Amino acid sequence: MLGLPDSIRACLFDLDGVLTRTATVHFAAWKRTFDEYLSQHEPGQPEFSQVDYNRYVDGKHRADGVRGFLASRGIVLPEGGDDDPPHAATVHAIATRKNEMVLAELDEHGVEVYPGSVDYLRAVKDAGFATAVVTASANGEKVIAAAGFADLIDVRIDGVVAGRDGLRGKPEPDTFVAGARALGYEPAHAVVYEDAISGVAAGRAGNFGFVVGVDRVGQAEALKAAGADVVVQDLHELMGEQA
Repeated sequence: MLGLPDSIRACLFDLDGVLTRTATVHFAAWKRTFDEYLSQHEPGQPEFSQVDYNRYVDGKHRADGVRGFLASRGIVLPEGGDDDPPHAATVHAIATRKNEMVLAELDEHGVEVYPGSVDYLRAVKDAGFATAVVTASANGEKVIAAAGFADLIDVRIDGVVAGRDGLRGKPEPDTFVAGARALGYEPAHAVVYEDAISGVAAGRAGNFGFVVGVDRVGQAEALKAAGADVVVQDLHELMGEQA
């Protein structure tokens, strides 16, 4: 009684915003990073907002998020490289600065989970489904360990794996497809759980058997429009429901 079609055998969970509350940490880090850049290099530009986060950044690889948001403001920057100073006006430097802020926040405050969604993850595992976390974050392993549910996850596809294997980021379906196949299943027999519009779009583009949208910020209609089969505010709502 997990609210899934009978054909589903594998469950692919996004991390930030679905299982953990780190989406708020990421938003705060992105906002500080972009607002600092704009104030220094583009005075007069509006501050980075929750709408900007939802539309251009959420669920995407860091560099893709930097490019997407800046393009929305008509800004194009050089890519840069590993030796860029933290406040350089390059895509790489901005992405690195954001990650430094996230890591500092995680070290100081740890990881908070959504209890209802983790209960659902445990129920899925107890029911015999294969499980994977699919996240754009390069810190996926650290977050999962800190959150305390590493034993419930069979496969992790994160930003490190995506970079190593040349997987395109959401809204392309590559990372979810890689997660399903690493578990031994084709997308038609897997479900995607996502809170990001780009992630739901990736699930639909990959022809997954079922796509669950998780609405944490009041964007249920946008998640449905992106291709979610059902939208809930927390995964525990699926318990006892039939798809």
